[in-house]
Amino acid sequence: MLRAGLFGFPSSGKTALFQLLTSAREAPRQSGKAEANVGVSRVPDERLDRLTALFNPKKHVPATVEFADIAGTGGAQTGAQAMLDLAPFRNADALLHVVRMFRDPSVPHPSGTVDPARDVRAMEDEVILADLGVVERRLERLERDIKKGLNPELGKERDILGRCRTALEAGQPLRALGLSPEDARRLRGFQLLSAKPLLLVLNLDESDLARADDAVHIAGLDAFMSGAATRAVPICAKIELEIAELDAADRTAFMADLGLRESGLDRVIRASYDLLGYISFFTVGEDECRAWSIPRQTSAVLAAGEIHSDISRGFIRAEVVGYDQLLARGSLAACRDHGELRLEGKEYVVKDGDVINFRHAT
Repeated sequence: MLRAGLFGFPSSGKTALFQLLTSAREAPRQSGKAEANVGVSRVPDERLDRLTALFNPKKHVPATVEFADIAGTGGAQTGAQAMLDLAPFRNADALLHVVRMFRDPSVPHPSGTVDPARDVRAMEDEVILADLGVVERRLERLERDIKKGLNPELGKERDILGRCRTALEAGQPLRALGLSPEDARRLRGFQLLSAKPLLLVLNLDESDLARADDAVHIAGLDAFMSGAATRAVPICAKIELEIAELDAADRTAFMADLGLRESGLDRVIRASYDLLGYISFFTVGEDECRAWSIPRQTSAVLAAGEIHSDISRGFIRAEVVGYDQLLARGSLAACRDHGELRLEGKEYVVKDGDVINFRHAT
């Protein structure tokens, strides 16, 4: 399951978005300290819907994204330091910054004015400063350990952390460093926030919905969006609340009137999924049709492990057919008869939309 942490300044619509994404009916609990509320959203995928219609299984299981939101009261921390203190944020695969762009005099902005570019930069600086504290503390400990006797691995860790410190002191997030897989592995244990991919959720004013495609430019974020592993998705939380209260038929008609092909919530979920470079493969049958999330370039044997570690250990072959081919033929048997159902080995790189049956030793 993919994991994402939602954060943002007060009155940005962050908690309302969390409730909408996770279908939470109650407002998040409040306490005297920062805590994490966690909920799960389904990844919308028309391909899984069509496969379910084709196989008519007992279960329909979409891929999911786990979202975490920070709850607190009064003086409780709700920014970068709180995220460092909360496991669902430290362990998140990506961070979602909910940015206020709507104008509502009845909901005052903590800074007095609505300025999305200022808020994005301020929160980025806060995250960078929190990471800098983590890196400096670790470097201090490393220097003491290295004086006791040089361990080559400790020296490599010191070198990469030195690069991180230089970047952070220059106000540069670690996601922009372009780290090698080996260096990224060395940093993984520190769970640095600015190393995580970032999705800006631009919470628009209702009057700006028609210009949603230009939201980044309107917000003055063109330069910021040129950074690595950074994307943006515009929504209007006020409209999303109205959509969520409608039944399916009225929801479709209302969205059509607004010129929306899919809800903003679906776009947030899909953008979170895409930001991380994840794809879906499917398993199908009479019992279950299911979507599985894996990173791009995942081998068949590792994809099998997403289902169960025993399948990966006992991997023999993967029976693979593309989604489009299966839908066109109408059955796995027809795909087999036309030579479209292939046998692939452990090193086969799974493609988005592959329908796979794993053969394995028990």
